[in-house]
Amino acid sequence: MAKYNETETAAINLISNGTDITGDIKSTGDIRIDGTLSGNLSTKGKVVIGPTGKVKGEIICKNSEVSGSIEGKICVNQLLILKASSKILGDIATSKLSIEPGALFSGNCKMSENVNNGGAGIAKEKEPDRVGK
Repeated sequence: MAKYNETETAAINLISNGTDITGDIKSTGDIRIDGTLSGNLSTKGKVVIGPTGKVKGEIICKNSEVSGSIEGKICVNQLLILKASSKILGDIATSKLSIEPGALFSGNCKMSENVNNGGAGIAKEKEPDRVGK
């Protein structure tokens, strides 16, 4: 078995409990949020939202594990894991989804193997079909 060593996601960013950030974040590394983010988050790495973490805005990432709360759309290119303590109020676009019993989710979910640009490809692929019919 080959082990994947990804050098582009070597950086790990931490927003600790008690920290409130207002604004958009763009990164190439992994991000862990235990505080509060009011804004959009875009990264090529993994996003972990801890049990005390709260995000109000759109999240676009490669993988994500959510134990806290999200108010807004989350677009994950590969795997999204919703832990038992998670609360999602918004839409989900992902390739693979794992939901533990106890997780709360209110919104729409679109699953596709081709989640490009944070799921934007899902909506754009279907628009021409509706127009042509």
